[in-house]
Amino acid sequence: MLKVLQVCVRRRLCACVGPAAAVRGFSSGFAGRLTRTGDRGCTVDPNLEEQFVFVDCTGPEEDPHQEEKEPLRQLSVSSTAKESPPEGAVSPHKQLRSLELQLQALGSVPLQNVAPESLIQFQDRDFPLDESILSADSKKKKKRRVEAKGVHKVFGSPDVDEPVSDTCCSGCGAVMHCVAVDVPGYLPSEKYKTLLMEGQLGGAICQRCHLLTHHHKALNLQLTRDQYREVVQQIRPHRALVLLIVDLLDLPDSIVPDLSGLVGTNKHIVVLGNKVDLLPGDSPNYLQRIKRQLSEYCREAGFGSQVTDVHLISAKTGYGVEALISSLQRSWKYKGDVYLVGSANVGKSSLFNTLLESDYCKSRASDVIHKATISPWPGTTLNLLKFPIINPTPYRMFRRQKRLKEAEQQTENELTQQELKRLQNFSRQGYLLGRVGRTFRSDEPKRDEIEFDPDSLAFGEDGEPAKTTVQQSHDKLSHNELKDAHWLFDTPGIIKDHDILHLLQEKEVQVVVPTRAVVPRTFVLQPGMSLFVGALFRIDFLQGEKSCWFSVMASSLVPVHITSLDKADSIYEKHAGHVLLGVPTGGSERMKTFPALVHQDFSLEGRGYLEAAADIKLSSAGWVAVTAVEGKQLQLRVHGPLGTGFGLRTPPLLPHVVNLKGERIRKSPAYKTITVSGLLTGGLSATGAERLQVKKKK
Repeated sequence: MLKVLQVCVRRRLCACVGPAAAVRGFSSGFAGRLTRTGDRGCTVDPNLEEQFVFVDCTGPEEDPHQEEKEPLRQLSVSSTAKESPPEGAVSPHKQLRSLELQLQALGSVPLQNVAPESLIQFQDRDFPLDESILSADSKKKKKRRVEAKGVHKVFGSPDVDEPVSDTCCSGCGAVMHCVAVDVPGYLPSEKYKTLLMEGQLGGAICQRCHLLTHHHKALNLQLTRDQYREVVQQIRPHRALVLLIVDLLDLPDSIVPDLSGLVGTNKHIVVLGNKVDLLPGDSPNYLQRIKRQLSEYCREAGFGSQVTDVHLISAKTGYGVEALISSLQRSWKYKGDVYLVGSANVGKSSLFNTLLESDYCKSRASDVIHKATISPWPGTTLNLLKFPIINPTPYRMFRRQKRLKEAEQQTENELTQQELKRLQNFSRQGYLLGRVGRTFRSDEPKRDEIEFDPDSLAFGEDGEPAKTTVQQSHDKLSHNELKDAHWLFDTPGIIKDHDILHLLQEKEVQVVVPTRAVVPRTFVLQPGMSLFVGALFRIDFLQGEKSCWFSVMASSLVPVHITSLDKADSIYEKHAGHVLLGVPTGGSERMKTFPALVHQDFSLEGRGYLEAAADIKLSSAGWVAVTAVEGKQLQLRVHGPLGTGFGLRTPPLLPHVVNLKGERIRKSPAYKTITVSGLLTGGLSATGAERLQVKKKK
């Protein structure tokens, strides 16, 4: 009878959540994301009690040869930038002195030329490899390809006698050099000298940024918290506006602690809640509720009196960015520099790149300044990157408002193929979409053509008589364009003390950090059951009178597995590091280096089966919303790696997320997942928005 029941359950799971989930028992992984039942929800009956059958999980035999490749060599990092700063910024001599001190600190390690076969292959279309290098060691080349298939190799070597440049990497801000492989800003000496000779070093990116951008390989930098803070503290004496970026998926931990002590108490602060596109709408007014909750967290952090405005944005899809630009141009105008500040991996570099291609940046600067390197790996930006801010004169503001009104009336046929493809792509990745455009475009003028700006011709940038200039060069901004300019800076991310991403390897970070809209996965548990979120966290339902509902808000690539409490220890011991629990990966050898789980006990009181009582924060991996019958007490035990900052969050961020589920999967604790329709702002007709499977914001 038990075998028959197991077969029925497996067939039912195959029909509902895919064969992969059926093999894992009552696990919910990426296959559950594929279920689409429209915008209908499912109510629950708190008096309904069901008996669950837990299928014994059998995983594949451990393969001793399947070991995770060790991370690439760890690098030390400079905490200052080497760049021609505007007036009042950091002196380039101090920046160069900082790198010299860092190289002296590495003096205990002999800097030797490294053989080509011991490095990572570094080749791009702008710098083809020398034929002599490619033909060297041809016999060993084939053997290395077989032994390390799919691993990027590097040809080239450092040169300890080559002087350090005075140019910064356009991707991360580190000073460019070819002295030491384990110092940020490194390029192989062969490429470094060629670019230096051709005068193209200023537009190049370092080896680390190249691997991040083109190969999704992260060089594991060991960065101290103090190194990042020293760079950000440079803004204390300056007149500036601070844009504090917060990750809405990691509240309140992503709010920079002691922000006033970091940037000064004399700064105005605008708080930006980023990654709002990944959050589903659990109620009609959920954005206003999140904004109020974010403001309350800022007050609790001690800098609420400095906050002048709060915006919810998506640096990736552009949602809310145009409204942010209009607000900054109306309030801050052109009073001083602007700094992007926030914790690591909150999206500062993504917002920097979006603003670089918007009306907030000088029109020609976006053609000269390269975009910042973005990556889910914490600590991508190492120093200060910048672009000049456009002066929002009345004429420019009038032109901008005219463009925004025209964009609201555009139809699908009036969009370019590139813009339409972008909207179609983002409509599959996020719930909230926006359009960020340019009012003033830098069409390259003819040589020796006299350029002038209508505003500066009549009034001058600062009330002085206007001066016309002859455009000399198009590969960099002229002195007149940068004279008295104000800048937007992208600062390094502040490293969080308790972050699970520090324990994960490169591929594991890509799985845990969500890049697409988070689809809630809801399960109903009885006392004596356990819920695994990968092999990262485990929640035990110890005591309670009624069933409770657990809605997992995490990346769809992280599996969720339900089992009985008495089997939980054996499941973790047997399947941690393997396919069933997913993350970490690498088998038993990987788990030897992963910290053991520690637990905390929590007591909750239910607030009804339509509203969550609290969220269980899972560090940077998301959270689990717990919904219980009103007035009923329940005891939970949460297991997680030591020092990763898991705990309770009240009130919950999305209290009605339990309603975003489909029908119950019979004889299992899982519910079908549903996909919520997105919302589009900033243009397109209602018909065009409907074709993109999003709703037009009224």
